[in-house]
Amino acid sequence: MKLAMIGLGRMGGNMAERLINGGHEVVAFDPSEEARTQVAAKGAVAAASLEEAVEKLSHPRVVWVMVPAGRITEETIATLVERLSPGDIIIDGGNSNFRDSMRRAELARARQIEFVDCGTSGGVWGLANGYCLMVGGSDDAVHTAEPVFRTLAPEDGYLHTGPVGSGHFVKMVHNGIEYGMLQAYGEGFEILEKSQFDLNLGAVAEVWRHGSVVRSWLLDLLTDAYQENPTLEHIRGYVDDSGEGRWTVQEAINENVPAPVITLSLLARLSSRQDESYSAKVIAALRNQFGGHAMHNE
Repeated sequence: MKLAMIGLGRMGGNMAERLINGGHEVVAFDPSEEARTQVAAKGAVAAASLEEAVEKLSHPRVVWVMVPAGRITEETIATLVERLSPGDIIIDGGNSNFRDSMRRAELARARQIEFVDCGTSGGVWGLANGYCLMVGGSDDAVHTAEPVFRTLAPEDGYLHTGPVGSGHFVKMVHNGIEYGMLQAYGEGFEILEKSQFDLNLGAVAEVWRHGSVVRSWLLDLLTDAYQENPTLEHIRGYVDDSGEGRWTVQEAINENVPAPVITLSLLARLSSRQDESYSAKVIAALRNQFGGHAMHNE
């Protein structure tokens, strides 16, 4: 089928290429001329603007938005709602908050435009391996766009999760779980690294990949990381978060669900960004005051 891919970054560009390889016609737009040129070389029809991308499609038009969550997504979808016609479909494949997706769907529905939220997982490996897709939307809209989902996903890697909002909600929790898994691996390997034994951590990661109950794709990637950099030197222990972990913790609070592992993994990321902990200074000063415990001065 024919569709537009809006946003040709690390994910969008690879997704456009996978769709082209799967026999779809892709109209591609990104503010970067270089990105447009690269995907055009792989068979896409490049558009110089969002408006031109829409004009190059035929009704019912399907537009996949793959841009950063937040203001850019908001502006892109608002423009599309103004430019599209009844029966057209907007798919947001980024990491938007599910509540924003539900609100945007209402705006689109007022113009009789379908809105689909698609949680997308697979990272830079998705081009070769496919993307896990968690899709929220009406039955009709999802059915119309299903050939796209089936091309992007590996076998059994696509699920219609329910109404609009459910796709991004499931992806949000997916990423919250990911926070906890990454934190557990990080802590475990730090314990190994600090131990009395001179361990080859790359070898440990490798042996755990074979038959161990903690084997996973993340462990496969850690093995690759150790092969490239056995001591992880020059990597600063600063960990960003893109929002989904925070949203998962907030929803856990809203639903009265105890989620200590995910919550603490989020807080550990925040802690990783501190060159100096002010709270630790307060604790050190208090210990000195009440117990005469030594302080380590700068």
